[in-house]
Amino acid sequence: MKKLLVLALAAFLLATVPAKAEKVYVNGIDSNYPPFAYVDEKTGKPAGFDVDALDWIAKKMGFKVTHKAVAWDGIIPALASKQIDMIASGMSITEKRRKVVDFTKPYWTVRRVMVVRNDSKLTYDDILKKDIKLGVQRGTSEAEAIKQEQKEKGYPFELRFYESAPLAIEDLLNGRIDAALMDQLPAEDSIAKGNAIKVAGYHGTPDEFGVAIRKGDDKLRKLLEEGYAKLEADPYWKELQQKYLKK
Repeated sequence: MKKLLVLALAAFLLATVPAKAEKVYVNGIDSNYPPFAYVDEKTGKPAGFDVDALDWIAKKMGFKVTHKAVAWDGIIPALASKQIDMIASGMSITEKRRKVVDFTKPYWTVRRVMVVRNDSKLTYDDILKKDIKLGVQRGTSEAEAIKQEQKEKGYPFELRFYESAPLAIEDLLNGRIDAALMDQLPAEDSIAKGNAIKVAGYHGTPDEFGVAIRKGDDKLRKLLEEGYAKLEADPYWKELQQKYLKK
C-alpha cells in the first residue's frame, strides 16, 4: 500500500511540473516594405516573405517568434536595447552595420533601381545629372550610399527622405518628387499592384540580405543559419518565392 502511495505521489509531482516553455524571440520588421515585410491592411497582422520564412523556421527549429513593427531608422537601436532579438526584414548587409550588429549568412540578393512615373521622359542619366527631386527611404543602405555618392560626385538632385518606399512612390505619383531610388522587388511589387511607375535603370551593386542579431549572439545566429539551410532545401522555399517574389 505504501509503495502504491509513493508511486501515486511521484506521478502527481511529475504531472504538476510545468513543461519547459519554448523560447520566444521577437523579430523587428519594417511595417511597409512589401513583399519582404509589412503589416497587412486587411488583417492588421505582419506578413511577407521574411515573416513567413521565419515562422516556418521557428516551427522547424522548436522556438516561437513574434513580429514587431519598428521604424526603420530606429530598428538597429531597438535591437541593441533588447526591444527585439533579430531583424529579418530585407536588411542589407553593409560594413557600417557590421560594426554594430552581426549577420547570418545571406539568404537573398536584390538590386537597386531608379523609378519614375510612366509618363516621365527622365532617363537614368537624367536622374543623376539634372536638378530634380529624388526620393529614398531614410535609414536604408541605398539612402546612405546615394548620400555618399552625391557628396563624392556632385550630383545636382535634391534628396528627399521617406519612412518607406511606398510613401516615396506615393509622392512620385503625386508629382512631389521626380524619381525614387529603392530595391528592385519593392518597385516590382508596386508595379504589379497597378501603380503607374516604371524602372528607369539599375543603380549600384546588388545588395545581400541577412538577418541582423546582437553582437556576439552566436547561439541565435547558428540556430537561424541552420533553419535557413533547412528552408532552402525544402519545397516551401520555392512556394514562398512564387507567392511573394514571383520567382
